[in-house]
Amino acid sequence: MEQPIGMLLIVSLVVLFLALFFSVIPVRLWIAAISSNVKVSIAGLIGMKLRRVKPNLIVLPLIRAVKANIDVDINQLESHLLAGGKVGRVVDALIAAHRAKLDLTFERAAAIDLAGRDVLEAVKMSVTPKVIETPLVVAVAKNGIEVKALAKVTVRANLDRLVGGAGEETIIARVGEGIVTTVGSSESHKEVLENPDMISERVLNKGLDSGTAFEILSIDIADIDLGKNIGARLQAEQAEADKQIAQAKAEERRVFAIAREQEMKALVEEMKAKVVEAEAQVPLAIAEAFRKGNIGVMDYYNLKNIQADTGMRESIGESDKEI
Repeated sequence: MEQPIGMLLIVSLVVLFLALFFSVIPVRLWIAAISSNVKVSIAGLIGMKLRRVKPNLIVLPLIRAVKANIDVDINQLESHLLAGGKVGRVVDALIAAHRAKLDLTFERAAAIDLAGRDVLEAVKMSVTPKVIETPLVVAVAKNGIEVKALAKVTVRANLDRLVGGAGEETIIARVGEGIVTTVGSSESHKEVLENPDMISERVLNKGLDSGTAFEILSIDIADIDLGKNIGARLQAEQAEADKQIAQAKAEERRVFAIAREQEMKALVEEMKAKVVEAEAQVPLAIAEAFRKGNIGVMDYYNLKNIQADTGMRESIGESDKEI
């Protein structure tokens, strides 16, 4: 009775050991690596587990690299994974670059991946160029006519400048700036419509891909159209502004003339008041002259005759004017 219990205990311990062994060590992954001539030890797999690294994220890309004759080390893959990189994308990018005969090392691919760029997509773009379509660019020629252009830029990824190089937004902005400059330097919109390729030539010759992660292969004008007559509108707005300024100045002169007229009327009334005041002093002066004996009675009568004669002449003159 004791012997069957002991055998059952031994079997249970063996089963428990095997379960723990297979749960800690990915045996199937180790067998797949050995069958693919990938040197991975049991201790290495256990070390990955202890470092909280999923072994399949290292071993499977390593198997693909070995099958493609890519010289990579398991320590390189593990360190890249621990740094936050995407090991699978890096290995696939190395395989694609090797097939396309591109000079791409693991260090450069890892740096591109850690920089936040899709290294596999970059390799594909190096082999197959990508077409970037710019938004509608509006520019104005020297004659004031608005020109609307839509460009397509064919670019190829430059693996040497992917780390630290500017992206597609910079390419689009520079192409738009080049279109505006080219159209703005044209004497007439007709020149642009007759030779739209001059936009491509001038923009391409500016070296717009410097400092970017791309190499511009061609710039093609996909569509070109005319817009508003900006020059005529600006002239009309300027004429309207000049008219308003002239009206304001005329109104200012009118108000000044009215004020001047009122001042002159007030001045006339003031002078009339002074005349009346002066005339009021005449009888007093005559009386004073009588008292002092400066004039006599005959002189006074002669003065009155002169005044009467003057009044008669003035009344005759006014009647002649009415006739």
